[in-house]
Amino acid sequence: MGTIKAICVSARKGIQKKYVEEAIFIENHGIENDAHAGDWHRQVSLLASEDVADFNARGAEVYDGAFGENLIVEGIDFSKLSIGSKLIFEDVELELTQIGKECHVRCHIYHKMGDCIMPKKGLFAKVIRGGKLKIGGSIQWEN
Repeated sequence: MGTIKAICVSARKGIQKKYVEEAIFIENHGIENDAHAGDWHRQVSLLASEDVADFNARGAEVYDGAFGENLIVEGIDFSKLSIGSKLIFEDVELELTQIGKECHVRCHIYHKMGDCIMPKKGLFAKVIRGGKLKIGGSIQWEN
């Protein structure tokens, strides 16, 4: 079982996201008031807090939302997940649709570090069942 460590949203694409205490997830749409919501396969993006911590240990000094991620979760081994895996929160269910992504434009993190974790470690999902998520909420997964 995992835990939600951060929820982040932004009003437009291409910028870092801002930390929020809670968010409304809308079925087949994404997160309310987030620029990446819509009718597509990457409605919600996720990173493991362990991966962010490892990257920071190498000197990155990034904060929640810096990679454009919506959720940072702790305690789930992302390497055990595959396309179609379900992430089940208290009220919300996500279905994993993509692992990693191609970065067309190098962000400031890449320019500072020569690397970025989102292309290799980022997960993307669709909202299957909507509801409200809060920091500290629990997460389960199933393949």
